[in-house]
Amino acid sequence: MKEKLYRFMQGRYGMDGLSVFLIGTAFVLAVFDTFTRTHILNLFSWALLIFAYTRIFSRNHSRCMGQNMWFYEHTKGIRAFFQKEKSRMKIRKTHHIYTCRNCGQKIRIPKGKGKIIVTCPKCRSEFTKRS
Repeated sequence: MKEKLYRFMQGRYGMDGLSVFLIGTAFVLAVFDTFTRTHILNLFSWALLIFAYTRIFSRNHSRCMGQNMWFYEHTKGIRAFFQKEKSRMKIRKTHHIYTCRNCGQKIRIPKGKGKIIVTCPKCRSEFTKRS
């Protein structure tokens, strides 16, 4: 069975970021439709699913790659924001992040050092913080 699926998908475009986004959005819309019962969301979710799977099974690689590049270009800011927040959450386990009152520079200080004097690397102002 696995071999048949592999042969079927040969030459087809397959999954990419836009397809994953479309399928996820269709799922969310279908869940919201169960609560609202408007059925317009259900139709829209089916349309997204059909579009996503036609892209996945398409043999026109250049068109699908162009659509995927367009998607990544237009979601660059949102993806960068979430990536930055993810790294901040990871850092906050081991460090405190303080903002300089004079220049707004963010300063990372390791946790567990007690009360320390922090010197801003940008404007050289000093302030006392608990680590």
